[in-house]
Amino acid sequence: MGEIVGAGLLAHVPTIVLPEEERRELNDGKEITLVTGLRELRREVFETLDHDTVVVLDSHWATTVEFVVTAQQRRAGLFTSEELPRGMCRMPYDFPGDPELARNVASFAGEHGTWITPIDDEYLPIYYATVNLWKYLGEGLPDKRWVTIGVCQTGDMEDHLRLGRALADGIAATPGRKVLVIASGALSHTFWPLRELREHESSDPRHIFTPEARAADHERIAWFKQGRHDRVLETMPEFWRYKPEARFHHYLMMAGALGEAACTAPARQYGEYENSIGTGQVHLWFDRPAGGWTAPRTPQEPAHA
Repeated sequence: MGEIVGAGLLAHVPTIVLPEEERRELNDGKEITLVTGLRELRREVFETLDHDTVVVLDSHWATTVEFVVTAQQRRAGLFTSEELPRGMCRMPYDFPGDPELARNVASFAGEHGTWITPIDDEYLPIYYATVNLWKYLGEGLPDKRWVTIGVCQTGDMEDHLRLGRALADGIAATPGRKVLVIASGALSHTFWPLRELREHESSDPRHIFTPEARAADHERIAWFKQGRHDRVLETMPEFWRYKPEARFHHYLMMAGALGEAACTAPARQYGEYENSIGTGQVHLWFDRPAGGWTAPRTPQEPAHA
C-alpha cells in the first residue's frame, strides 16, 4: 500500500532560476529567500525523507475537458518558457516518471465522479511550475520519479477536491509507494501593469498588489501553520477576491488528497513571504503528523474559530 509521506505548497516564480547576480540586482542587492528556502527544504526533506515519487500539482498546466496525469517512463529535454524565454531558456530536465501510479490515479476517476486520463506522449508540453521546482528539489537525485497533474480550467472547487481524493486512492493502491505531493503555485496573484511592474520587482512584501491581498495571504499562512486547513477551505470564496493563482486549485487538489477540512497537518515555512511583481509567494511544508494527516489536534492547538 502506498502513502503520502509529505506535502508542500511551494512557489515556482521565474526569478528563482535567474543567475544569482540578476536576482540580487532585482532585489536591492539581497538574495531572495525563495531560493535559500528551497535549498534548505531540499537538505531537510528531499535529500533525507524516504520517498520514491514526487507528484506536482501544476497551476500553470490548464486542461479543459478532463484532468491529465503524466504517464511517461521518462521525461527529458530542454525547456524554454513561452512566458519568459529571456529568463527560462533551454533549461535541461531529465527524470523518470511513474506510469503505474499515473494509471492507478486515473482508475479512481469514476469512483469520485470525475475524469482523469494518463498520457504518455513524449511530446506533451512541460511547464515551469514543474521544471523550476525540479531544478532545486529533484536534479541530482536520479532515482526519484516525478509526475505532474494539471488543473482543469472548467473545474470548480469540488472538482479539484475530487481529483485529490482520487490521487490519494491511487497512491494507496500502488504497492510500496512513498509519495511527496507538491502544490506548485502562489497565494494572491495580481500582477502590476507592465508600465509599473519594474518599480515592484523587489521581494519586499510592501510590493504586493494591495494591502488587502497581503493581509489575506498572511491570514492563510497563519492558518496553515496552525494546521487549520478547515479555515482555509471554508473561506475560499473570500480568498477568491484576491485572485489566488489558478483559483488556488493546486492547493485544493492537495487538500483533497490529505483529508480536506479534516487535515490537521501544520506548516513549516522555508524562507520568507515574498513579493513577485505584485503576487504573494511562500514555501510551506507539511510533515505528516505521527497519527496521520487527519490526526486530532493537540489541546494547545487553536479551537475552531
